[in-house]
Amino acid sequence: MDGGAFLQWVRGPGMVIAVAVLVFGLILRLIEIYSLGRKKDLAPPRQGKRYSGWRTVATRTVPKAGEFRRTPLTYLAGYTFHIGFFIALLFLAPHIRLLEGVVGFGWPALPTSVVDAVTVLTLVALVVTLVLRVADPVKRFLSTPGDYVAWALTFLPLLTGYMAYHHLFWRYETLLGLHILSVEVLMVLLPFTKLVHTVTLFISRWYTGEAYGRRGVAA
Repeated sequence: MDGGAFLQWVRGPGMVIAVAVLVFGLILRLIEIYSLGRKKDLAPPRQGKRYSGWRTVATRTVPKAGEFRRTPLTYLAGYTFHIGFFIALLFLAPHIRLLEGVVGFGWPALPTSVVDAVTVLTLVALVVTLVLRVADPVKRFLSTPGDYVAWALTFLPLLTGYMAYHHLFWRYETLLGLHILSVEVLMVLLPFTKLVHTVTLFISRWYTGEAYGRRGVAA
């Protein structure tokens, strides 16, 4: 398959398959989570449920001062690559045009040079997180193959997108096809890997805060 045919396939059938698997997988995971249920709490709540849940969503988003002082590089790299990934995804003009075709509306794009710089910074931050994981005996022991798969699924779309923009090593059509393919692999595997926290993160934080709030315990 030449570069043009490959690009046509990932833009067409490949994208349809990826979207279908992503939607099916997310629905399946949410059904699994909510079908677990929970035992009825017979004790009267000590605080308002909604307040406790939303407070936990806010407080868990910002690291505690003591924890940040102990491992500042870990937190900085983590926040950098999370924020950078979503800037590259949501504020690059071609991405906005693609998403506009899905959601029906668009928004202002950042200058391409800014997104390009953010992408480089995000790639560096991801490499730092990997080095920190491998170099730390405790983190290395606790890491599973799924952690490294999640890292690669995050890293490759950024890398291939950067390579396509700068026309590095291969023809543009091939690089763009590889970039789209890497995004599609991410979409397919997201519901079945730890990356599903993209969807469940704030739900789980709200649930934790609400449960602790009923007991009068700060979460």
